[in-house]
Amino acid sequence: MDPSDIENTDDWLGCPTPLETCRHQLALYENEFEELNLQLRQARERIFKLVEMNDELSAGKAKAEAAFKKSAADAARLQSERGELLGQVNSLLRVSDQRDHLFLENQRLLMEARERES
Repeated sequence: MDPSDIENTDDWLGCPTPLETCRHQLALYENEFEELNLQLRQARERIFKLVEMNDELSAGKAKAEAAFKKSAADAARLQSERGELLGQVNSLLRVSDQRDHLFLENQRLLMEARERES
């Protein structure tokens, strides 16, 4: 018996031939390729959804920023109007104080005049 025959296992019972081994390996690679293609499609779908969500969020952000700018402008305008109205109220309060003072002074003078007449 030749020693190289001991290492040749092709004819052993239940052992695959090199061709069968290659076919089996090829089938494993094909399955792996199909699985990777499926994962790639799923990843692309998720990326597409994320891009859509990002676009929606960007549009919402732009709307929110525009609304904020408008609100900030309105707040500044109202603050200015408030200052003007406070100035008018203070002027009216001074006029009211002067009126009250003049009314009291007028009443005092009327009482003095009545006292002199009597």
